[in-house]
Amino acid sequence: MFEKVLICTDFSDGLHRLSQFVGSLKLAGIKQIVFLHVVPLWERGIIPKVDSEKIEQAQTRLAKALEQSPTDVEVKIEVQSGKPVETILKVAEAYKSSLIILGSPTRSILTEKLVGSTMADLSHQTKIPLLVVRPQLFSAFTSEELTLRCQHLFGSLLIPYNDGKVSHYLLQQIKQLAQKQSDRYLQQCQLCWVLENKTSKQKPLKVLPQEAHEILSGIKAELEEVNLQVETEVREGNSVSQVLETAVMADISAIAVSSGTIGKLQEWLISSFAAEVLRQSWYPVLFFPFPD
Repeated sequence: MFEKVLICTDFSDGLHRLSQFVGSLKLAGIKQIVFLHVVPLWERGIIPKVDSEKIEQAQTRLAKALEQSPTDVEVKIEVQSGKPVETILKVAEAYKSSLIILGSPTRSILTEKLVGSTMADLSHQTKIPLLVVRPQLFSAFTSEELTLRCQHLFGSLLIPYNDGKVSHYLLQQIKQLAQKQSDRYLQQCQLCWVLENKTSKQKPLKVLPQEAHEILSGIKAELEEVNLQVETEVREGNSVSQVLETAVMADISAIAVSSGTIGKLQEWLISSFAAEVLRQSWYPVLFFPFPD
């Protein structure tokens, strides 16, 4: 699945707790873990300076938590000073990371447009998939719960689908991951197609439920060929709310989405489905940047 993972933490997102669960992450197929903490430049005075004291404190904090890590997983600590997005990209390239994990607090669309988002900036500057988690999720788990969560980090994915080019790309990425994995770390997928078309005398449905079921049946057969268990569902209503409702009952590890507009001008005009899922979902979101 994902063998080289970069975990970015600011110590308020709960992700630094994962340093105590390296053995569990190993059971999810991870062989290399890099913990990254970015310290802002110290801007007292005219010239910004590296805050050596905070760097040392962060290094000590992460190193202490990693004392009991298993020796057969490569674990690295990177504490650097600079801008978060630039530093994340630089470290991910240096370690050939195949997944970046980062926290994302809940935001309104207005707040995000005004202050920006690390995830949004990363999404159109890298091709590396992002696993975005709520700080409250990993902060609130007990050690027993977090052990299980880490072991099954990618076990079951909810895949929203609408037969568009982004959906096709997303399925291609999932299929490739399933084909390449050395063991069955990804085992199950739930395909969910939400029809937002409203019936009226003037405007017929673009896609009928029966047609959607037939298309999903063909996709199910394709995914089963790469040894995945697949369930399909067709719903009607608002796509975001229906997908999140499906997530509650589907027993999933994460929601998989893709988009090429997050962090770009288009999002200022019309918010995409993927952006709304990232804002509203309490489940981890596995995000695949869509190529330009």
